[in-house]
Amino acid sequence: MNFAQRERRAMVETMDETGPDAPTLCGDWTVRDLAAHLVVRERRPDAAPGIMLRPFAGYLQRRQDEAARRPFPELLEKVRNGPPWWSPLRPVDAIANLSEMFVHHEDVRRARPGWEPRELSDQDQQRLWSVLRRMGKMAYRKSPVPVELSTPSGDRARVVDKPGPVVILSGAPAELLLHAFGREQVRIESEGEPEAVRQVLELDRSI
Repeated sequence: MNFAQRERRAMVETMDETGPDAPTLCGDWTVRDLAAHLVVRERRPDAAPGIMLRPFAGYLQRRQDEAARRPFPELLEKVRNGPPWWSPLRPVDAIANLSEMFVHHEDVRRARPGWEPRELSDQDQQRLWSVLRRMGKMAYRKSPVPVELSTPSGDRARVVDKPGPVVILSGAPAELLLHAFGREQVRIESEGEPEAVRQVLELDRSI
């Protein structure tokens, strides 16, 4: 079982434990709304473009609202089963869904008081680091100053390379990835000139 599959199953267990009406870190979405989003993303290719393309957002929202009206156990079962055989995501599930499942699992976990980072294996942290290195340039593209990411194991990546004082964001790959995806409930440290650090931490990191 690959990392994406393990995260998917763990996320569903957490969703079941917290219940359909619990909050998430995805704006005003509840756990039910998040589950509906995942079902539509994987099972409604006609609606999925609305995730990235504003003209299709209304149609996507109608399909998600429709999915959210299904019984919660049915929604969770569809999420647990993953993309059906005919889904374009099926052949690339291990790659395309690695960050999706991890980030959304933490969206459920970290919306609850008293959360703590999970202990992930070095291999899983390295997988997340690989994802982060690929998408970090997009996440921090609006930064007016250079941005460098650093991990406790010594990995470093310059994701924004331009003139100016460098801001270094340090933490475990899992924490840095969540920050790159726009989450604030993370355990990272920042280093650099105060104004430059402020600019980076306040960035719109939406992708």
